[in-house]
Amino acid sequence: MTYAQVILPLPLQGGFTYEVPPETERQLRIGARVIVPFGRRKFYTGIVDSVSDRKPEGYELKAIAAVLDSGSPIIKRPQIQLWNWIADYYLATVGEVMKAALPAGLKVESETFVEPVPDFEEDPQARLSEREVVVLQTLDHAAKRLTVADIEKLTGFTGVNALIGRMIDKKAVAVSEKLVERYAPRRETYVRMAFGHGDTEALHRAFDAVASARRQEAALLALTDMSGIMRGEPSEVAVKALCERADINLPILKALQQKGIVEIYRKEIGRFRYNGLVTASLPTLSDPQREALNAIHASWRDKNVTLLRGVTSSGKTELYIHLIDFVLRQRRQVLYLVPEIALTTQLTERLQRVFGDKVVIYHSKFTDNERVDIWKRLLCSDEPCVVIGARSSVLLPFGPLGLVIVDEEHETSYKQQDPAPRYNARDTAMVLARMHGAKTLLGSATPSVETYYKATTGRFGLVELTERYGAAVLPEVNVVDMKRARLRGEVKGPLSADASLTVADATANGGQAIVFINRRGFAPVAECSSCGYSPKCEHCDVTLTYHKRIDRLVCHYCGSQYPLPTVCPACKEPAIEVLGFGTERVEDEVGAAFGGATTLRMDLDTTRSKDSYQQIINDFSGRKADILIGTQMVTKGLDFAGVSAVVILSADALLNVPDFRASERAFNMMEQVAGRAGRRGTPGHVIIQSYQPAHPVLPYVASHDYLGFYNYEIEERRKFLYPPFTRIIYIYIKHRDPREVDSIAVAYTHALRQLFGNRVYGPEEPHVGRIQQLYIRKIMLKIETEASMTKVRTILRDLYERMHSVPGSPIRSAQIYYDVDPM
Repeated sequence: MTYAQVILPLPLQGGFTYEVPPETERQLRIGARVIVPFGRRKFYTGIVDSVSDRKPEGYELKAIAAVLDSGSPIIKRPQIQLWNWIADYYLATVGEVMKAALPAGLKVESETFVEPVPDFEEDPQARLSEREVVVLQTLDHAAKRLTVADIEKLTGFTGVNALIGRMIDKKAVAVSEKLVERYAPRRETYVRMAFGHGDTEALHRAFDAVASARRQEAALLALTDMSGIMRGEPSEVAVKALCERADINLPILKALQQKGIVEIYRKEIGRFRYNGLVTASLPTLSDPQREALNAIHASWRDKNVTLLRGVTSSGKTELYIHLIDFVLRQRRQVLYLVPEIALTTQLTERLQRVFGDKVVIYHSKFTDNERVDIWKRLLCSDEPCVVIGARSSVLLPFGPLGLVIVDEEHETSYKQQDPAPRYNARDTAMVLARMHGAKTLLGSATPSVETYYKATTGRFGLVELTERYGAAVLPEVNVVDMKRARLRGEVKGPLSADASLTVADATANGGQAIVFINRRGFAPVAECSSCGYSPKCEHCDVTLTYHKRIDRLVCHYCGSQYPLPTVCPACKEPAIEVLGFGTERVEDEVGAAFGGATTLRMDLDTTRSKDSYQQIINDFSGRKADILIGTQMVTKGLDFAGVSAVVILSADALLNVPDFRASERAFNMMEQVAGRAGRRGTPGHVIIQSYQPAHPVLPYVASHDYLGFYNYEIEERRKFLYPPFTRIIYIYIKHRDPREVDSIAVAYTHALRQLFGNRVYGPEEPHVGRIQQLYIRKIMLKIETEASMTKVRTILRDLYERMHSVPGSPIRSAQIYYDVDPM
């Protein structure tokens, strides 16, 4: 008997062993999908991790229900190795990594159906409630099994799961499971000649056979030309394209098929095709760029990872294109990571002009079917290509990977926050590259402190580009003291007089401006002017943000929406007003202040659809708008030729975050958005508005002095033992009872101190202490950089299991999770 170790998409430690039925032994492959039973009724899609003939002892084994991939596996062996590394380093489970990696379309899952029990008789001692009667009548009326979602929709009830549970106990309904596959391949109809390209006699007989049928003859002529059969390069032709070319319909082609001249068939095709032409050659490099390119190649002789620090608009993308071409000519693949989906828009167009259909795009805005198509393309082919994608693309099934480029490597967007695994795509990409024997290039104008430290201490290679391309100069930066400006009456709405003048000059001279504020919505606070009451979310400890477009207060943590009260619930006075500025309000104010200027807004609310990024970027690039208002989306590597002015509102909101990375994030964000100005030779001007003009970070931004900022920040980190001098792990504890969460956190911290000593800090209530009705406490663990994460994981896991095994332990009702290398 053969036994398979199977990974399931569940947050459970280790894999699960199943018997392999004899009839499926030959079909089974490591990395293949299998359907396995789990629990009493559930079925899951699992991945075969290993196969053995040794039967595990101590428990009864279930058998694999079905093998989905009898031909070739859906996962490559290096992927499973990467999954194990992610789970080990980031203190997650392999099942959680699998769930994050596999597109939903590749996971066949069981769906619960509810049906009435035949001949049900109500027990007088356990009568059905009114809601239960409605559910039963709905099932009878439907005359078929319904899902829980169907029942909720038809009845309008909430909490149907609990309702169904009670009805099962009363033997009124029964549930069953049905396996559902969510991926639907795209198919198209094709046509080809029924004979080989060298058979000229067959072609002559075909034309003789249609000589009296004018439209069939036209179809055959068009197919002969489009298929290339006379040129010795026969290929299939899409029926739709042939019908358009010959001005015919499908019955004409079927008539040719009946005569044995053509074959018509359907086949599965990918959803992504680049139909354009390769219209551009490799970009011409300046002397500094050429020197940097040579230095990168030289660095890779000794180092697997090289950092390219290039000031904004120094032409890093041109270097990337040359490096991609170098790797593609070696018949290898490239992964090009970007921090935001918005960046894929400009990059894709630029790279497709050079590399054509070798460019593959992958990100979370694609549908499940689209993501499966891309997955299968990479899985089934080792063709050279360049994959441009955001964080999740690091989990794709690459073939012969030769190069990984991580653009804007400092960006916090590379870190997955929730749910687990909480991995950093930048660091994971370096491990991926190492597993494939590939090289890694990290690029940024403002590298993260940890990355630059590794580069300057010799762990990474370092190449620097300190000049802007085409002799363009870095923009002039002025810091406006908002306190003084307000005293002088020089502030109108969100803009100071200096900011207004800068934007007005830019638009009057045919330029464009960017206004950056890292807060979406209309106003961040609603407050009673009489008593000071401010509405808060019922589920989270945060104030609500007013969104004018929907006229609702919105919680940016759980998404709950509330009406804006007209009367204060506390003092009963009609004195509720909205205060502060978000992107919506700034858009209104800027539009009113510059009446002749057109505006666009880029934030989470305006970019929810797949194509909205591209539309906004294309409109602004095409000069259809004069001013772009946006959140941090506008800071990340976008290239707008016409921007000559940038205004940074509320710099203090970036600087005053209670986190050891606050200064670094603020410097990076302000320097990056400032770098959008003056990229094509026209002098750029940047205004930073702050109530703390003497803050130590601002002079470094004003002088574009990254090295000065780095030296200041690295000494702060060294003094207080923060990364890169230690490794940080946050341990979060969540519970619905605030007293229980405090008790658990204190007990857990005490146990941790017995194991880790003074490396443990806390517990403390984080900045937002309650989210979705769960109270949160945070413990910080500082670990030496040379410590084994595997050993740390083992200690933490043993502690959790030991405390969890105590009868009646409150930890059983708590959620505990880890965030390694938090951003």
